[in-house]
Amino acid sequence: MGDDFGRLAYLVLLLIAVGGFLLVELRERPGKTLRMAAAWGMIFLGAIALSGLWPDIRNAIIPEARMLDGGRIEVPIGDDGHYHLTAEVNGTAIRFVIDTGASSIALGPRDAERIGIDPENLAYIGEAQTANGTVETAPVNLDSVTIGDIRDESVPAVVLRADLEQSLMGMSYLSRFARVSIESNRLILER
Repeated sequence: MGDDFGRLAYLVLLLIAVGGFLLVELRERPGKTLRMAAAWGMIFLGAIALSGLWPDIRNAIIPEARMLDGGRIEVPIGDDGHYHLTAEVNGTAIRFVIDTGASSIALGPRDAERIGIDPENLAYIGEAQTANGTVETAPVNLDSVTIGDIRDESVPAVVLRADLEQSLMGMSYLSRFARVSIESNRLILER
């Protein structure tokens, strides 16, 4: 209740200050004041629109993998020096970091929830060594993993009891490809 009252008081004082300024300015220079108010209004609307569209803009800027004929996938290197790939897991798009140091597909709790797995009801019976130390792992079985035209069913994975920004696509899944190589800053996966 105290925080709500404080916010309301702040907003009322801000409205009085801005409103008073506009009233004084409208008396002296009505045309210029209205133009400036309209310009600032457009700037604020633009900032709000940009913040709402940022995920779409970010996805357009970050290079995506390309599916080529013959089961070949080319994954460009990201600005962070890693290879990122979006795959559909159980019908939901999940963004992965391709990690040859990871032994299997490793999902963070948020991605696990997005594909219908409740991380709180899993048996964390394993461990994994990460850059941040040892984390508990729970084995799971993914119904499907789809990348373009390539679809695999009943794919083993683990859910990590650690907060990951992006899930990891490790060697147990990468070994399903006949060829994994790096050419000219592109990771090539071929079936």
